[in-house]
Amino acid sequence: MKIAHNTMVSMHYTLTSDEGTVIDSSEGRAPLDYVQGQGMIVPGLEKAMIGHDVGDKFKVQVSPAEGYGERDDAMMREFPLNVFQTEGKVEAGMTFYAETPNGPVGLNVVKVDGDKVTVDLNHQLAGKNLNFEVEVVEVRTVSEEELEQMQHHCGCGCGDDKDDECGCGGEDECSCHDENHEKKENCDGNGGCGCKHHDEHHHH
Repeated sequence: MKIAHNTMVSMHYTLTSDEGTVIDSSEGRAPLDYVQGQGMIVPGLEKAMIGHDVGDKFKVQVSPAEGYGERDDAMMREFPLNVFQTEGKVEAGMTFYAETPNGPVGLNVVKVDGDKVTVDLNHQLAGKNLNFEVEVVEVRTVSEEELEQMQHHCGCGCGDDKDDECGCGGEDECSCHDENHEKKENCDGNGGCGCKHHDEHHHH
């Protein structure tokens, strides 16, 4: 059965940078499952999957425009230090997670200046080519019931930190997670996340 709209696909993948560094891989783990055409993986990869069959192995390079987007300097934001409560100091290089109605958003700490923290809301892979090696493991039809259930959940996209949580925050949910996923309420200190979801590819 070939991959087509609304088919359930299981695939193994390895994602590398242009320099050849492995960013993410399903090696040693269960295959990634997704429904074709539901925006669960980056658009460029989803397009490349169409028409492939079980057993197919192929490579595809996804440009930033069809991956996690170009970097946007407007996505640099400043927040009060007191909303990033975690064990130890908040330091550059740390990553927190804000839950929004669109799902988790990563806040990458760029610098800490007194009681102000500058974070980068760009996806860590924004502006970068995504080089995938893919093996199609299974393709099957999806029932209407399954499809309806899946539409209430976020899909996990390739390239996300394999330790990231993946799920949808409710409309009223707004919190930050530190690297250990300790929940911190109200990221902007004003009762809201203050972190608008970057329109990357699907949820995430």
